Amino acid sequence: MKISARNKFQGTISAIKPGSVNTEVEITLGGNDKIIAIVTNASAQNLGLTSGKTVTALVKASSVLVLTDAEGIALSARNVLTGKVSKLSNGQINSELAITLPSGSVVYATITHDAVNELGIKEGANASAVFKASSVILGVES
Repeated sequence: MKISARNKFQGTISAIKPGSVNTEVEITLGGNDKIIAIVTNASAQNLGLTSGKTVTALVKASSVLVLTDAEGIALSARNVLTGKVSKLSNGQINSELAITLPSGSVVYATITHDAVNELGIKEGANASAVFKASSVILGVES
């Protein structure tokens, strides 16, 4: 599959909770990393989502926020993946950074130069990738 989303994670559904409109899907990646996705009940049914099924989770880099100091902060975003900045590439307007998680998975984020400077982001620094469950798109092999 070729796709423009920078973040492509393969994992296994470890929990699934249907609601009246949407279904919450917990995906376990390598290590202790987990991603939560929210999909419509119709999508869950059409994709045949069940516990134990292998899925691909996609997240656009522009949907990922970067957090460098979480002390005293409560977030409504369900996904917070913490690691180290392994690569920082500066463009004319934005910067792209890669956060390598302890499991070896990499999360990419695209943020402004101002944000990089304000947060003091450098390669090797601790950082967390933050994104909403509704920003996760799920795919399965047909």
